[in-house]
Amino acid sequence: MSAKTTIYFIRHGECAGNRERRIRGCVDFPLNENGIKQARALAERMKELGIGRIVTSPLSRAVMTAEILGLRLGLSPVVKDGFRNICFGSWENRLQSEIIEEFPEMWKTWLTAPESLRVDGAENIEEVRRRSLRELERTVAEYAGETIALVSHRALLKPMLAGALGIERPCFWRLHLDNAAYGILTHGQAKGFCLCGLNYTEHLKKLEIVDDFDSM
Repeated sequence: MSAKTTIYFIRHGECAGNRERRIRGCVDFPLNENGIKQARALAERMKELGIGRIVTSPLSRAVMTAEILGLRLGLSPVVKDGFRNICFGSWENRLQSEIIEEFPEMWKTWLTAPESLRVDGAENIEEVRRRSLRELERTVAEYAGETIALVSHRALLKPMLAGALGIERPCFWRLHLDNAAYGILTHGQAKGFCLCGLNYTEHLKKLEIVDDFDSM
């Protein structure tokens, strides 16, 4: 029987899109000043957890978080495209307030049944769930028995976790991750995936966390 694989899944640090309450999707925001501080605090917290691999979304806010972590751990992050954020089509980079005013019924769907939401040119939550789970399973197979840090995005990590744990829809709002927070997922050959912790933020107690729970 293969050894257990441990995945520390991490939401990237804060970016301007968080602060401005924009629909971020695949818009390539870098970390802002607070986000860099958050990533450094995260790296200090994780320095003695035995992490041997770092994988990341290709978007700048995730890559920067992963690089700051890698600098502290002496590791080079590996970019995996399957962990990129949801593509949100015509809504991307628009202010949340604009979307609420222009598409009130669709916004209500986002808040109450996000898996049913369809936006022009966008992925839907179920597509992200399948994509992210495939990438997670490939990563676990590649690094079986190791301890991995996975840096990605809230709208990717939540569907991924739901897929790994078999949580039925509606599932998106049943899980929460703040910027630069982390959780713990394990995988064993016999039992599969197990969620061992979610939204750890003790390392951020001296830093501001923006509450943008209802945006991408």
